[in-house]
Amino acid sequence: MSALIKGNVIVGQSGGPTAVINSSLAGVYKTAIDRGANKVYGMLHGVQGLLEERVVDMSEHIKSDLDIDLLKRTPSSFLGSCRYKLPEIRDNTEIYDRIFGILDKLEIRYFFYIGGNDSMDTIKKLSDYAILNGSPIRFMGVPKTIDNDLAVTDHTPGFGSAAKYIASITKEVIRDGLVYDQESVTLLEIMGRNAGWLTGAAALATGEDCEGPDMLFLPEITFDVDHFMKKVTDLQKVKKSVVVAISEGVKVADGRYVCELTDNIDYVDAFGHRQLTGTSRYLAGRISREMGCKTRAIEFNSLQRCASHIVGRVDITEAFQVGGAAVKAAFEGETGKMIILKRVSDDPYICVTDIYDVHKIANVEKTVPREWINEAGDYVTQDFVNYVRPLIQAELTPIMVDGLPRHLRLEDA
Repeated sequence: MSALIKGNVIVGQSGGPTAVINSSLAGVYKTAIDRGANKVYGMLHGVQGLLEERVVDMSEHIKSDLDIDLLKRTPSSFLGSCRYKLPEIRDNTEIYDRIFGILDKLEIRYFFYIGGNDSMDTIKKLSDYAILNGSPIRFMGVPKTIDNDLAVTDHTPGFGSAAKYIASITKEVIRDGLVYDQESVTLLEIMGRNAGWLTGAAALATGEDCEGPDMLFLPEITFDVDHFMKKVTDLQKVKKSVVVAISEGVKVADGRYVCELTDNIDYVDAFGHRQLTGTSRYLAGRISREMGCKTRAIEFNSLQRCASHIVGRVDITEAFQVGGAAVKAAFEGETGKMIILKRVSDDPYICVTDIYDVHKIANVEKTVPREWINEAGDYVTQDFVNYVRPLIQAELTPIMVDGLPRHLRLEDA
């Protein structure tokens, strides 16, 4: 097997972190080493760090099987991340010449990038440049995002654990709302700029021991503030504690985000994404003023991204598998591709890996199908729940030290 390998491997992480992104990193590293790779380098802070020649030899930081197990259980991005947008090749070949010069100096033949939509854009551009210039380096994308908005793949590693966390916390918040014998409205603000997969996951809280949230609002449906207020008022007439989950990215009819109705949002990242926050606070303020009841605005914010203490075993296993599958595909000659997950069966749940042209994935956003949202636009259907539920199954217990989860830390990086 090792005869197939020529040159070294490099891997990076990009975009927002997840609870299982490092399981994919472990999958890349372990599979590459098992197949005889000489060196496996890690980019510190993605391609942006690579441009500054900030790389580490992974073998100096992962020295045992225990380290692999710890890495799989470590949330956030072990190597650090970035939101760096490469220019179009025709606009700036100098930056590509620099990247490939660094890769050649490190004798890199296999390049792996773990990330979401914007990261696949990076893989697309680098693989195109390699082909245009006759470079032998192979480029593979490894899917990651809690947003679950990557095209083609059935779902993305990271989403299942985030969904598990959201559904669990939603259940607990609903219980909390029943403590006092008084009227209250609780708004849960959940990540999701244009796709409502995470907010929809709050519906999984519904069960024999929990009635679930009263309403869910996803960015796929135009949000009407006045209509929302009427629905909350009507609910308050029949129950004291109302709990609503809402995506941070819901927009009103004129295209503005709800959070922009009160706050000025100045920060915009390299990909043109505005920072979204304040949707629940704005709506809670209106409810409090107009209805005169107790309100709470709870922003899940970054908590939902890296809750490794409640990680799903299905999710962390699939994250490791896509990392390993990317290495296998690259070593067998593939480039300009991304690993995808293909669902074979719901019951029993069976999912396999495959490869797909990254050009048909990069910059394409997968949103929740309209038929998976009810006619009123304030909840998801049973088909949505059936799709997500297998992804939150089982647990992987953290390695506990002194009462807390132990993580693997990148020293002196």
